[in-house]
Amino acid sequence: MNSEMIPTRENKRLVWIDAARGFAIFGIFMVNIGAFSAPYFIQGGAADAWSTPLDKVTQAFIDIFFQASFYTLFSILFGFGIQLLKDRLKERHVQAVPFLFRRLLVLIGFGLIHAFGIWHGDILLSYGLIGLLLLLFLNVRDDYLLIWGGILLGGSVGLLSLALFSARNYLGGYDAAAISQAMESYRSSNLVTIWMQNYQDWMYSNGGIGFLFLITTLLPLFLFGMYLARKGWLHEPEKHKSILLRVWRLSLLAFILLKIGPYLFGNPIWFSYIQDNIGGTASATFYIVSFALLAISKNGMKLIQPFAPVGRMALSNYLFQSAVSFILFYGIGFGLYGTIRPIEGIIIVLLLFIIQVLFSRWWFTKYRFGPMEWIWRSLTYNKVQPLRKRTVQRREHE
Repeated sequence: MNSEMIPTRENKRLVWIDAARGFAIFGIFMVNIGAFSAPYFIQGGAADAWSTPLDKVTQAFIDIFFQASFYTLFSILFGFGIQLLKDRLKERHVQAVPFLFRRLLVLIGFGLIHAFGIWHGDILLSYGLIGLLLLLFLNVRDDYLLIWGGILLGGSVGLLSLALFSARNYLGGYDAAAISQAMESYRSSNLVTIWMQNYQDWMYSNGGIGFLFLITTLLPLFLFGMYLARKGWLHEPEKHKSILLRVWRLSLLAFILLKIGPYLFGNPIWFSYIQDNIGGTASATFYIVSFALLAISKNGMKLIQPFAPVGRMALSNYLFQSAVSFILFYGIGFGLYGTIRPIEGIIIVLLLFIIQVLFSRWWFTKYRFGPMEWIWRSLTYNKVQPLRKRTVQRREHE
């Protein structure tokens, strides 16, 4: 490998992409805290447990504006980043596949620790494994990226939604025994008991055919992100403003129809896969294009700027959110599992994210990468990367 291959310099970063990634970290936490603090996200029963008018309004708000909108946004940006890195590797005459393969293996390692040691809702392991499939598409033509993505996403969503519609009269139940077991296990002060429940929940969510459907929903988003990166529309938003505005309007329309629209006819469970995966893709597209358009003006850039440092150390902030949630909700820490309501979850997210914004901004005054990003890059580049900024190092020697 070329020894001159180094990470992207700070002055070459697309700030609005970093900001969109930081916004995704915020949105993911807004959804994840509900799954981290109670069993209803995977077991059902939320409507009975959280039945007050405020609970219902809060859940609807999260469902419309956050649920399935931010892992999709993060997934699109994941594919976008892979394409950018592949282009940089090509410029430096470095073979892309071996380099990206090693990078994804490190991500899989992070995912294994996070998924089974901290939280069953991990996305890193899935991203790493499915990202390996993305390597097969590195040299596929631009239009084929959209075709493959459309076939995979449309086919899987269509088939599962048809199956859910056929069984619509049997949907909506939940397993009270499984909920009780999760409550008991996660409130336990025994770490092994927590890990065993965590493993059981991960297998329930990701095992068997569930992982196949995960492939057919995540891989298309990666492909769409690669397509966006190749087109360069987000690289120079002012130059491509007319195209971005058309995409913005279309995605907003789909966002309204598929994310808000279902509430006009009772928000049926059978429609949830369409709402999440097609509507979620539309809302994610709307969010990322909105950030690019905001970046054109000075006031817009000021508005999105606070999210950028968070996005630059997205891995560190994502894992930090999980670590804090582990301590807050499980019995080995404060044991709040199953005791907070949705509105309280939102307050926790807002407070913690403000801390992350302030900390991330401070961190980058002294360091080049986030702490976990530094480990990831050092392992990927097979060389320890300098962490402290040179200006800080010089000042220390003066």
